[in-house]
Amino acid sequence: MDRYTAVHSFVLVAEAGSFAAAALKEGVTPVVMGRRLDALERHLGVKLMHRSTRGLALTDLGEQYLERARALLKDFDEADASIAKDRTSVRGHLVISAPAAFGRKHIGPHAPAFQARFPDLQLSFNFTDSVVDLVRHGYDMGIRIGEVTDPNYVAVKLFPNRRVVCGAPDYFERQGVPRVLEDLARHNCLAFNLQGGQQRGWTFLRDGKQVAVRVAGNLDCNDGELLFDWVKQGLGIGWRSTWEIQAELKRGELVTVLDEYALPAYDIQAVYPQQRYLPAKVRFFIDYLKGIYNAPGYWENR
Repeated sequence: MDRYTAVHSFVLVAEAGSFAAAALKEGVTPVVMGRRLDALERHLGVKLMHRSTRGLALTDLGEQYLERARALLKDFDEADASIAKDRTSVRGHLVISAPAAFGRKHIGPHAPAFQARFPDLQLSFNFTDSVVDLVRHGYDMGIRIGEVTDPNYVAVKLFPNRRVVCGAPDYFERQGVPRVLEDLARHNCLAFNLQGGQQRGWTFLRDGKQVAVRVAGNLDCNDGELLFDWVKQGLGIGWRSTWEIQAELKRGELVTVLDEYALPAYDIQAVYPQQRYLPAKVRFFIDYLKGIYNAPGYWENR
């Protein structure tokens, strides 16, 4: 066992107050944490903790070692961070998940230029409208549209975004303009039907509270890009992200309605699993996308 792991585990156990609590943070079993402490004590030749059925207690030497260990770990972390910050090249394999349409339009086209900056880095993408488990499926990071509630992930906002109702001008000329949320019941609403999609309805903000409105229409599918095409053809109205429709709004091909109920903070976010150290390859790609998306006029001109 490496010394860093042993020292890190000792500090976790001392701060958590039990092997079980420390093991939960570390993602291992309490037995593993106990073995790590045993190994460290054998290496040092001293007793760091007294263990009994009543709990754990640091020895006098354990108290002294804990203070030094915390300082050592902090120095180690700062050294790693300084190296990663100053690196101009990364290598290895970066595996990324993203929503299908967003990935095709706003990630894939920028990948070659990023890879050219870091020729020793291999990039792999999976564009899907299913929400994938990044850890289970081996992804370094993902792109998500909307709120990220999983406490095991870190979310970094790339660009602000909202969810709005939109349609083609000729559709509203034929069917009228919805003025309140209840008007959606008489409109042809084209909804996303993939599992985890919009079966519970479209979500809005009314009087400071989120409300879900059940919608219905004569067309639905599990492909967001096809739905968007149907909306542009005037076949119905859609609940779309502002990132997706800026160019069409600028050209007058689409208009938004019910804007006062639009769901705010449905942002474009990069997510990655909680971890002690953020790999440079992930940080560089996040910064790269953030720079592109925040360039003036990017969304209107895509």
